Amino acid sequence: MASKDAENQRSRGPPGFLPGASDPDHGLHILPSNPGYQVWQRGPPPPGNLPPGLEYLSQLDLIIIHQQVELLGMILGTETTNKYEIKNSLGQRIYFAVEESICFNRTFCSTLRSCVLKITDNSGQEVITVNRPLRCNSCWCPCYLQELEIQAPPGSIVGYVAQKWDPFLPKFTIQNANKEDILKIVGPGATCGCFGDVDFEVKTINEKLTIGKISKYWSGFVNNVFTNADNFGIHVPADLDVTVKAAMIGACFLFDFMFFEHSLAGL
Repeated sequence: MASKDAENQRSRGPPGFLPGASDPDHGLHILPSNPGYQVWQRGPPPPGNLPPGLEYLSQLDLIIIHQQVELLGMILGTETTNKYEIKNSLGQRIYFAVEESICFNRTFCSTLRSCVLKITDNSGQEVITVNRPLRCNSCWCPCYLQELEIQAPPGSIVGYVAQKWDPFLPKFTIQNANKEDILKIVGPGATCGCFGDVDFEVKTINEKLTIGKISKYWSGFVNNVFTNADNFGIHVPADLDVTVKAAMIGACFLFDFMFFEHSLAGL
């Protein structure tokens, strides 16, 4: 009985936390119609001039991204638009991302397709826009490699993710709005991740210090073979600039497209 009471308390929030109330210290809001379901809704912004909608990122040192399984794509063996849930370390959803692209691009350009990823908060307001143009993905073509544009809020560019040419390792830079390099991301030589996690290390520009990582979690043989749904974790310092965290979320989407997006049509 005690364990059941404890579980009920965890699902309802801290002591004194009533359905329909807000807890600014934890960023939680309990829906009156469903007291057992916790979602984060925007509360009073922390000190500083942060882009609206990114306030909660200032508190996080772990961001979990879960790609939703597309049953239609599994059945037909076709590429459908990607959808992602973005969660905190407790598994509570903080954002939802949806790909917007045309069927022609998904069919004929596959993982290289141009698209827009719109990230909304739990109230449905768009807070981040990720623009991906059609570009190459080959170490033999160093002049037109992958690039993402990050907007937060939509219409205001805060950064870029740019692929850098390297004959052996996947390398990328996170840039500010002026396209000045801020951080580097270095991936492993092999990204298949057949029996373990795949880590992309986030480093300083000189690559001497590692400050975080973007990990593609291995979910087991069955999931890897029969679905194209992936799970990622972004490990960063909690005090990292929120616009850089937003760019790392965009980088995570890019890695999914480039290295882990496999449809049943290709099996």
